[in-house]
Amino acid sequence: MKLYDLLEDNAETELENIEITSITDDTRKVVEGSLFFCVKGGSFDGHSAAKEMLEKGAAAVVCEHDLGLGKKQILTKNSRRLYGLACSAWFGHPERKLRMIGVTGTNGKTTITNVIKYILMKNGHKTGLVGTIQNEIGDEVIHTENTTPMAYDLMALFDRMVREGCEFVVMEVSSFGLVQNRIGASWFETAVFTNLTQDHLDYHKDMEDYYQAKKMLFDICDCALVNFDDGYGQRLFSEITCEKQSFSVKGNADYTADGIKIKSTGSSFWFCKDGKSHLVKCRMPGAFNVSNLTAAMAVCLRAGIPVDSMISAVEEYNGVKGRCEVIPTGRDFTVICDYAHTPDALENILRSVKEYTENRLICLFGCGGNRDAAKRPKMAAAAAKFADKLVVTSDNPRNEDPEQIIREILTGLDGTDTPYDVVVDRREAIYHALKIAEKGDIIVLAGKGHEDYQILAGMEHIHFDEREIVAEGLKLLD
Repeated sequence: MKLYDLLEDNAETELENIEITSITDDTRKVVEGSLFFCVKGGSFDGHSAAKEMLEKGAAAVVCEHDLGLGKKQILTKNSRRLYGLACSAWFGHPERKLRMIGVTGTNGKTTITNVIKYILMKNGHKTGLVGTIQNEIGDEVIHTENTTPMAYDLMALFDRMVREGCEFVVMEVSSFGLVQNRIGASWFETAVFTNLTQDHLDYHKDMEDYYQAKKMLFDICDCALVNFDDGYGQRLFSEITCEKQSFSVKGNADYTADGIKIKSTGSSFWFCKDGKSHLVKCRMPGAFNVSNLTAAMAVCLRAGIPVDSMISAVEEYNGVKGRCEVIPTGRDFTVICDYAHTPDALENILRSVKEYTENRLICLFGCGGNRDAAKRPKMAAAAAKFADKLVVTSDNPRNEDPEQIIREILTGLDGTDTPYDVVVDRREAIYHALKIAEKGDIIVLAGKGHEDYQILAGMEHIHFDEREIVAEGLKLLD
């Protein structure tokens, strides 16, 4: 690709319009004729390798300050941003050939995106999905490492979606993806804001910084759909200037859910818009899922899906792996697996499950290592609000001492009388929860959800699927 076509007037250069063989911000991937982007990361600054990359054969380097490399350096204010734009150009702007729907916020992104994709696919629209659990092109599943892939990988994925006939792409847009310009030149037909609660403060310096990162999505969309039940949602709605609509399960909004009924087997509610109400029955329990469904249906209505077709799709949808997922036990108690790993998410799932718990609600949870430590006691306090019994254990301890993490969690139980057991090993903790379960109890395994691994000391990943572990634990009870 020619250099000028790649830069698209986003940067000036004294170089001739030379042929570029590849683009990268990874020193290991530079080959003869590459355009290397000097990106500053958490532990490595690409600027320090610029000269070496030219010696390795790079045609030029993109940098943020003068490195004394003459014509072979292309100056820009933000090399990470320019890299994202160049990735879009490199693949011929596939994002312009897709109807893009983005969902951001702390909780609910995965459920909303998966429901939207299901509705669109059931109505004959081939759809791509970019998300936490996996990426998808129609019915094909593609493994993912990040909620929002890196810029080059994301555009390569979009390009493949276009070539394979996708009309829509539904995407979880993370704060990391926005701040790090991973989404390139993407523009969204509809952008959804779910909520904002404490998470990722190991990366964002505070909640204001986290909010401003999420807000970036609403500068690059035609229409915003905002959760009016969330305080940050109300603030966002008042600050953004694009076309905007609201949704709510509590009060007045453009799209609302009314007459909500929750059971262990699912939910029912009236989906209301413009004075008309439509009865919706679904297999997904929980008031938070009614909110998620209301958002998803609002998006699909905007996309042109008829209400009746949308409702029939929702009614047959079985839910998302690791999101309030019932693990079969064949016993007189119930086990639910959920990804809740923030105080707000944990409180939401437990509040919802408590409504249909016949006996005790047992919550098993932990907190990840090398992550925001401030939320650890808050997780315990949130769990104690609705659970009758807690089992405190590990999550992904990474390079921290699991017992120290648990000690920090337990400070959040000061002043509460909720009984708890501490079992550091998560496998043994699950066995313990199954052993103490009584008739009518519901056990909520919180934090892992769809994940089938655990991250231990040295960042070692071990296979750890809670569905398998529950099955093993039940055999031990026999």
